[in-house]
Amino acid sequence: MSRENFGSKIGAILAAAGSAVGLGNVWRFPIETGENGGAAFIIVYVACIIVLGLPIMISEFLIGRYAHTNTAGAFRIASNGSPWKWVGRLGVFTGWFILCYYIVVGAWTLHYAFLSATNAFYDVDAKQYVDIFNGFVQNPWIPTVWLVCFVVFIHFVITRGVQSGIERSAKVMMPALFVITLALTVCSVSLPGASRGIEFLLKPDWSKVDSNVVLQAMGQAFYSLSLAMGCLCTYASYFDHRTPLAKSAVNVAMIDTGIAIMAGFIIFPSVFNIGMTPDDIGIGASLTFISLPNVFQQAFGNGSILAVIVSTMFYSLLFVAALTSAISLHEVATAYVSEEFAWSRKKAATLVTSTIMVLGILCSLSFGPLCSVTLFGRNIFELFDDFSGMVLLPIGGMLISIFAGWVLNRKLYHDELSNYGTLRVRYYRLLTFSLRYVAPVAIGMVFLDQLGVFDFLK
Repeated sequence: MSRENFGSKIGAILAAAGSAVGLGNVWRFPIETGENGGAAFIIVYVACIIVLGLPIMISEFLIGRYAHTNTAGAFRIASNGSPWKWVGRLGVFTGWFILCYYIVVGAWTLHYAFLSATNAFYDVDAKQYVDIFNGFVQNPWIPTVWLVCFVVFIHFVITRGVQSGIERSAKVMMPALFVITLALTVCSVSLPGASRGIEFLLKPDWSKVDSNVVLQAMGQAFYSLSLAMGCLCTYASYFDHRTPLAKSAVNVAMIDTGIAIMAGFIIFPSVFNIGMTPDDIGIGASLTFISLPNVFQQAFGNGSILAVIVSTMFYSLLFVAALTSAISLHEVATAYVSEEFAWSRKKAATLVTSTIMVLGILCSLSFGPLCSVTLFGRNIFELFDDFSGMVLLPIGGMLISIFAGWVLNRKLYHDELSNYGTLRVRYYRLLTFSLRYVAPVAIGMVFLDQLGVFDFLK
């Protein structure tokens, strides 16, 4: 069976960057930056990207391109069928598992883009934003309709194939995402009180940087780059042999970090302009769907055309970021089913779409009719979120780093990294050292921190 590749280097980079850039860039990174030393946190974060994120990303790229097959098949080939093949299967499961609840939040972005475009936030007081959000997520039908729309869009892109679907959509959506982000940044930093927000984001405060902040930076670097989800390995299997793996990884990391920093320039100047502080706006869903609609209305004029435009553009930005990540997660499972079971792409995609839609609806309903279905005090959505973030991702990342650093054939690793002698790889020893010693220890510490072990010991 013939297999597609990306048609261009820029298409490959944009697709991989689209996988990495997601909701976490907007609703997690800016707040962590502001609360943990501003520019000091950014410096620590970039260091974590270099010593932790890039080595694992390069390894996933390398394994995927070497095998030219889905993530499970790639690790089976790279490990010569040893038990390490299960690392690839874990990656496929992780990507599919995350997608089941990720599409719920993607559907929320669609709904809020619609609300913004129809000026539904005009003359709404601060308390009503909470009621609007709670009323929406608890409704059994409206979130489901938006979820189906979101998933159908993903399915359409995936069934069109690698070049006509994934690559073509990335070439449209990633530039659009950048343009929207840049436009929102300009609007926000142009506000009268923007200087305080810019200072808050960029002024280094090293007194706030401690071991906890370093752990948070490591965790953010790991999750932000979509490591251990199978996405990067699967996309790299569509790279041609001339693609420079290390350079591609650096480009993806730069795009991902740049979008995250620009999100801070969108949020903080707007927040400080209306006399609020980061302590007033929360994090995650609370920040994105409760605080920011209020912030944009107050900052740009309640019900004004500018407020409508800014708010609509912001939620359109979130939608595109969620969509590009969701497409990559869907492709992980689709490629696995198609290639491991010799199914057509359309048949494999339909199976994946059906499973994530059913489980996604259950996750969505866990805020409403199924809110009483809990385990360990968490609803279905929270169980999916916590299990993937606290268990699947760190374990997968640790196993990838150990496999790449200790098990994978050294000659194979060097040959792929150097494009079989056509590129110089002076950083090879540093890369190997990080994979063998730094990355496993760092991810292990993040894993323990996520589980609350360090807090318990304190």
